[in-house]
Amino acid sequence: MTKVSISSKKPQLSFWQIWNMSFGFLGIQFGFALQNANVSRIFEKLGASQDELPILWLAAPVTGLLVQPIIGYYSDRTWLPKWGRRRPFFAAGAILATLALLLMPNASALWMAVITLWLMDASINISMEPFRAFVGDMLPNEQRTGGFAMQSFFIGTGAVIASALPYIFTNWFGLANTAPEGMIPDAVKWSFYVGGFAYFSAVMWTVLKTQEYPPDDIEALKAENAGVGIWDGLRESFLGIFKMPLTMVQLSLVQFFSWFALFAMWIYTTSAVTSHIYGSTDTTSEIYNQGADWVGICFAVYNGIAAVVAFLLPVVAKRTSRRVTHMLALFCGGLGLISIYFIKDPNLLLVSMVGVGIAWASILSMPYAMLSSILPADKMGYYMGVFNFFIVIPQIVAAGILGFLLKILFDSVPVYALIIGGVSMFLAGLLSLRVDDRDVDVTFARK
Repeated sequence: MTKVSISSKKPQLSFWQIWNMSFGFLGIQFGFALQNANVSRIFEKLGASQDELPILWLAAPVTGLLVQPIIGYYSDRTWLPKWGRRRPFFAAGAILATLALLLMPNASALWMAVITLWLMDASINISMEPFRAFVGDMLPNEQRTGGFAMQSFFIGTGAVIASALPYIFTNWFGLANTAPEGMIPDAVKWSFYVGGFAYFSAVMWTVLKTQEYPPDDIEALKAENAGVGIWDGLRESFLGIFKMPLTMVQLSLVQFFSWFALFAMWIYTTSAVTSHIYGSTDTTSEIYNQGADWVGICFAVYNGIAAVVAFLLPVVAKRTSRRVTHMLALFCGGLGLISIYFIKDPNLLLVSMVGVGIAWASILSMPYAMLSSILPADKMGYYMGVFNFFIVIPQIVAAGILGFLLKILFDSVPVYALIIGGVSMFLAGLLSLRVDDRDVDVTFARK
């Protein structure tokens, strides 16, 4: 029996090395931000009703549920001499996601847009999931909170630019932000084109500028992979839910309610703002599209706040703890979402987005920093993939019940979905106090 020691103790990297290994997230977030801020708008332009939006969005979490754990499983078991372990997946996802970004604004029917969303989300997940494991691969424990914070910075920066693109193209370059029913405005189209270019360029920067650590015993890795097929990967990935360490179980509950809230926000903010604050549900009207553009600015603001707060979170965590820091951030997000109900002036939405941005920065870093401290180094990608079940499962639940809850309890008024999301964010914050956060650096062995 071959025993391969894989130590999680790694040499410290410089600021610019961490910068280069995280830069790809700038492009990945162009894809996610354009999707989050504009897909509901595109669906409505192509004839979808507000009640149908959660089901149409189901593509995103389902692809994540299938793709992320499988990619994590296989990226742990991959080693190419010139490409490494994670970087082949970065590159493949970048190519596919770029194609999807170019296709989405050219969809001429609702079913085409839905299929493209499936392709887009699956492709983004192929790139994104190994990036989470990348920090665990490359950084010692004492640098991981900072490493995830750097990822959060690029996520925030990319999302600021991408979310604001329709507004920028309309107000700075004079492109149309309205279009006849069944057509996508030019400002939205060009936003996706720029996003595709940014996605590919940023991810390939990381691919070309970063070198990965090789396995301690490549022959043992090859022997372990001999005869392993895709069904083996699927089975082991989904069974991983029943093998989670205690800290991971506790964090999974926090993740569930955090991402339920986020999904409610991504699905319903456009509908809530255009109807509750701008007073329009006519997708061809100028006032509706002004509101939809302003949602892009709101999303840019919360991501900008996240980019700044990302570097403050390690400081707060050092003075308190990572779980207390996460709780405080989630409380800010809950207040931000609930406050939208009480707002009539669109400009005040930017204040709400400050709270959401603080929560978003922490959601993207603190759970992963806590988790990576207790995971075996040789199964980092696998466990990160399993952990992502608790990002996608709450989204599937939200897609299945939010439309029903709004219709039965709130007469299909979309702003109440944001209130539900705010309450969910508060619950996630309370649950974070129960997490057994062990800030240690340990060595694991694979037999």
